Amino acid sequence: MDMATIVMEKIGRLFINLQQLQRLPQMLTEAAPSMPATVRDVEVPRFFRERHIHAGYRPLHQGWRYYFLSLFQRHNETVNVWTHLLGAVLVLVKMAQLSETVAFWEDPHSWPLLVLLTSSFTYMLCSAVAHLLAGRSELCHFSFFFLDYVGVAQYQYGSAVVHFYYAVRQDWHGCVQGVFMPVAVLLCCLSCLGCCYGKYRNHSLPPWVRKVGQVVPSALAYSWDTSPVFQRMFLRLVDPSGHGDAAANAQTGSGDNDLALTFHCGQVTFFLLSAFFFTHPLPERLFPGRCDFLLQGHQVFHIFLVMCTLSQIQASYLDFLGRRGLYTRLHGENEAALFVGLYVFTIVACAGIATFMVGRVKKLLDSKEKIK
Repeated sequence: MDMATIVMEKIGRLFINLQQLQRLPQMLTEAAPSMPATVRDVEVPRFFRERHIHAGYRPLHQGWRYYFLSLFQRHNETVNVWTHLLGAVLVLVKMAQLSETVAFWEDPHSWPLLVLLTSSFTYMLCSAVAHLLAGRSELCHFSFFFLDYVGVAQYQYGSAVVHFYYAVRQDWHGCVQGVFMPVAVLLCCLSCLGCCYGKYRNHSLPPWVRKVGQVVPSALAYSWDTSPVFQRMFLRLVDPSGHGDAAANAQTGSGDNDLALTFHCGQVTFFLLSAFFFTHPLPERLFPGRCDFLLQGHQVFHIFLVMCTLSQIQASYLDFLGRRGLYTRLHGENEAALFVGLYVFTIVACAGIATFMVGRVKKLLDSKEKIK
């Protein structure tokens, strides 16, 4: 077979594959011919309505198949699902890349980095599942968003452990050694409880009260978990040349480097931007009804949070490489195993909180049914 024939065959196969790709929307429609159309806000219970979002709601009480297939349907949660679903894929790709140079199973000092990667993937997946399936019923709404809050809490722990293990300076480590991670676990649990309780009291508390109950514990957790990074950023701010830090590095072997600190600054900036859009429904508040599918504030929040996480992973990886002299002296191998155990404990504790709150929700819904 000559070269021209081979080339023509490959072009033909490529053309067939492109034709199949073009038929993908039609194939999805054929796979779900009876999928109901989306509805307006007045056609769903008030509890499910988002401020300034007027259309694109999925009808309640459909079969599970409908909500899974709505992943490929245009509705007001589509972008929320895909932003974190694609973010989870990016974290998996990053994990595969790092596994080529980091001996995760042989080197205990790499376990905190593995916890960060695992917790990052988990919170994005939990978020995607919540936005995809929570619209089925009121109980599903509570249950899946409680799952989302568990995902957020365990990611807070992943952030705390890499910052304390790799990013911390020797002076701050000396101040918080023995209390940093237990306090981080406590704040993770309080954050999960605050978010779950705020959602549970959604029917009876003003919106600003619920926001305070959800944001304040998370803000405290973030401030504590990121304090090692804030210290490094502050010291670089007061000493831009880094000469004072260089002298400290020579004594402690901290191996501080500008590139890691740049990514740390990036993660803080992206987090603050994400927090702004989480607490402010922009731009939909300025253009009510025009952001039903795209450009909702929560979607922007998701995008900035993914960028924050990816910057954090890269910063922690650079600290893992560049500050080994310090963290191997500050943390013994058994300490890494202890922190992995605390991660598992945090997940179990937060799952217990969510399960307890689901029980409260069931009682509330049952009482409503009896009243009817």
